[in-house]
Amino acid sequence: MKKALLGIISLACLLPMSAKDRMTHNPNVTNDETILHVWSWSFDNIAQRMKQISDAGYTMIQTSPVQHCFSPEGSGKKIFDPNVTEGNWYYYYQPTDWKIGNMIVGTRDQMKQMMDSAAKYNVKVIVDVLPNHTAFDIDAVSDDFYKAVGGRDKMFHSNGLTPIRNYNDREQCTLWAMGSLPDVNTENPDFQKYYLQFVNDLLGLGVKGFRYDTAKHIGVHSDPVDSASGVKENDFWDVVTGRKSVKGVSLAAPYDDLFVYGEVLQDKNVPEAEYADYMGQTASSYGHIIREMLDKHSAKNLDITSFHHSAAPEYLTTWVESHDTYCNGNESAHLTDTQIRNGWVFLTARQNGTPLFFSRPAGSTRQNYYGDNVLGAAGNDEYFHPEVVAVNNFRKAMTGQKESISMNDNGDVIVVSRGKKGAAIVNLSTHANKIDIQTTLPAGKYKDTVYGKEFIVKNGRLKGYAAPERSYILIK
Repeated sequence: MKKALLGIISLACLLPMSAKDRMTHNPNVTNDETILHVWSWSFDNIAQRMKQISDAGYTMIQTSPVQHCFSPEGSGKKIFDPNVTEGNWYYYYQPTDWKIGNMIVGTRDQMKQMMDSAAKYNVKVIVDVLPNHTAFDIDAVSDDFYKAVGGRDKMFHSNGLTPIRNYNDREQCTLWAMGSLPDVNTENPDFQKYYLQFVNDLLGLGVKGFRYDTAKHIGVHSDPVDSASGVKENDFWDVVTGRKSVKGVSLAAPYDDLFVYGEVLQDKNVPEAEYADYMGQTASSYGHIIREMLDKHSAKNLDITSFHHSAAPEYLTTWVESHDTYCNGNESAHLTDTQIRNGWVFLTARQNGTPLFFSRPAGSTRQNYYGDNVLGAAGNDEYFHPEVVAVNNFRKAMTGQKESISMNDNGDVIVVSRGKKGAAIVNLSTHANKIDIQTTLPAGKYKDTVYGKEFIVKNGRLKGYAAPERSYILIK
């Protein structure tokens, strides 16, 4: 009997881990995590501000990419230089080797010190990783990297240097060059082993999760395989999520203990259900809706309740803006800090989704998007604005409380009620508003936690006055 039991245990250890059902929404689940995207901050600056980050109510930070990256002479000074001499933010999204350290974040030793600070203040660290491609300049890729994957001819897919022409064609999307970035043969076992060793190094330092850049450009099982590169199956995600080992190397931590989401930007023919089998995903379409709401200063005729994604909302990462919407074509950069804050309060007050706050560059204005433009410097003060802090703490306090979203007839005042315990009010309008909106809060008087403003609930209606573009947090 004992031998039989041991045999069952041994067999269980060999079987792949059961996958989470990330497609079926559980209405009883509440998310309470928040992410501060410390974009373009150095390890030293992150560490120095860790207490402030923790005090502001964030439970996680997301760093910029930490691996070796393309770094031409003199490029480590500015976040963006139109003359392309003193740096560009997109350089650090161009890997040249899977080893820790680059000109923006700092060294491996500095990362360790930052991780120690994060542990001290109970802040989880997730790292932005991008195994899909290398630097544009393939001659800048390190010899160690090429050697590890079996040589330069083994590094890329057979059409990996051909730019994608149709992003809705899954063969092009997963096997050709995204934005002309050389497409790595992520199914090459030697590459998988080398990359996984890097991941395990990060886990050993205490990293608690990952954001997978350009995740939808790495194939799942239903996608075409690159037989010309000797590929038999698209198993990259199986390896990096711990379902299988590669050449004696396995994921060094239980995958279910990690927070992992993929940049699976929504479009036609994207197999969201298959990606959901492996990880959380970005609610990019919802971000467009939120920004439209902010542009119009009203949610009227917009569906702001749905997360506009096929996956369960408890496994989605939400945002008002990301570094891409801010920098690539400056899609969201015109929005004022106040508008971004209003959107953040709405998203963070909600029951589901894990909201990510993008830290804009210090000194940035709507005329000068990069502000002080110093690579490695901390962002502006918005991440610890009192309204932001208040809603971050509100989110934690509302664990277990279901949401109810109401708005006035004009759609310019939104109330997110959380059971009978609290509510967040957002006035999107540029003028003051009288409030008389339905809520689930019990009858009584409530005082906003930031400004001390008083509101009354009577007969299921929340009443009071809201200043222009201001949010209020009420807790029973």
